[in-house]
Amino acid sequence: MNDKKYARGVLLLVFGLSLFNYIDRQVLYAVFPLIKADLRLSDAELGFLASSFMIVYMCFAPFVGYFGDRVRRPLIIGVSAIFWSLSTLFSGLVKNYGQLIATRSAVGIGEAGYGTVCPSFLAEWFPLERRARVMALYALAIPAGSAVGYLLGGFLGHHFGWRNAFFIVALPGMLLGVIALFLRETPEKNARTEHIAFSGYFALFKNRTFLLICLAQSIGTFSVGGLAAWMPSYFVRTFGVSVAKAGFLFGAITVAAGLLGNFAGGWAADWLHKRTKRSYFIVGYMSFFLSIPFGVGAIMADSLNLCLGLMFCAEFFVFAYSGPYHAAIVEVVPVTMRSMAFAVDIFIIHALGDAISPFLLGVVSDGAGLPFAMFLAMIYLLAGGFISIAAGEAYKKDFHAA
Repeated sequence: MNDKKYARGVLLLVFGLSLFNYIDRQVLYAVFPLIKADLRLSDAELGFLASSFMIVYMCFAPFVGYFGDRVRRPLIIGVSAIFWSLSTLFSGLVKNYGQLIATRSAVGIGEAGYGTVCPSFLAEWFPLERRARVMALYALAIPAGSAVGYLLGGFLGHHFGWRNAFFIVALPGMLLGVIALFLRETPEKNARTEHIAFSGYFALFKNRTFLLICLAQSIGTFSVGGLAAWMPSYFVRTFGVSVAKAGFLFGAITVAAGLLGNFAGGWAADWLHKRTKRSYFIVGYMSFFLSIPFGVGAIMADSLNLCLGLMFCAEFFVFAYSGPYHAAIVEVVPVTMRSMAFAVDIFIIHALGDAISPFLLGVVSDGAGLPFAMFLAMIYLLAGGFISIAAGEAYKKDFHAA
C-alpha cells in the first residue's frame, strides 16, 4: 500500500478512535440528571466528576509525552484506547460516588495517552499544505463524538438506565484499540533517531507562540467544557424537556455545528495560508469573537427553538479554531518534541479549562442559578480572542513569517 492510501487509512482509524474517545467522555453528561437522582448528588459534586477526569488527564499527559517521542506511537494509541474503554465499562458497575470518581479518573489516564501522541502522529502522514484540513477532520471528532455521546447517553439512560449506557459505548473503543496496535510509525519520525531528555519540556516554555496557542485553547476549552457538562441540564431545567430529549437536542446541534465549523475553520486556514502565514491565528481570533454574541443570545432566549438556533451559531464559530491550532503546534515545534508539546498543550488547556469549568460553573449554579453560570462561560471567550491576536504577532516575530 502506498503512503497516500495508508495515510487515508490512518485518518479513518484515528477518526474512529477519536469519535469513541469523546463518546466515552461525554456520555456522562447526558446522564447527569439520572446520576444526580440515583446517587443524590449536588451540582458541585456532579461537576467534580468531570473535573476529576480532567485533572488526571492533564497530569498524566506529560509522562506519556516523554515516552511518545521515544517509542512507537501506535503502541501507545492502541493500549490507551483499550484502557479508557475498560474504565468506561467499569463506570457502569460502581456502587457509590467515590467509585464513580475513581473510574472516571481512570478514563482520563487512557485518554491522556491517546490525546498526547495522536495529533502529531496523524499530522505527519500529510503534507504541510493539507494539515489544517486534516487536523480539522481530527478535531471534528470532538463535536461528533460529543453529540453521539449525548444522543446515546440520553436514549440509553432514559430507556435502560445510566449504567447500561456506559456498558454499551465502551465496546467499540476496545476493538479499534486492538487494530491501532498494528499501525506503522510515520516516515518523518523514523528518520529522526535523536531523543530529547525529560528536561526538554523546559524548552517548550521558551516558545512563546506555542504557549499563547495553549492559553487561547484553554479559554475555549473552559467554555466548551462548561457548555458540554451543563447545557443538557439547562434544557431540562429551563424548558422542561426530558433527559432523552435534552441529550438529543444538544447532541444534534453540536454535531451539525461541529461538522460545519471544523470544516470551515480548516478550509479557511489553508486558504489564507497562501496569503499570510498567520492564517491559523486569524481564524483563531475570529472564531472566539464571533461565537460570543450568539452564545449570550442563546442563554437570554425565552424559547427553546431560538435558544437552539443561537447555540448552533455559537458552537459553529467556537469549533473553527481546533484544526488550525493543532496544525500550528505541529508547525512551531520540532518533530522530536511534538508528543511532548501536545502533552504540555493538554496539561495547560485542561488545567485552565475543562478540568475546572464543570465544577466552578456547578458552584456558580448552586449560588446564582445555571443561566448565570452559562452566561459567564460565554463572556470568558473574549480573552481567547485577544490572546489569539497576541499569538499571531509572536509567530510573525519569532518565525519571521509575513
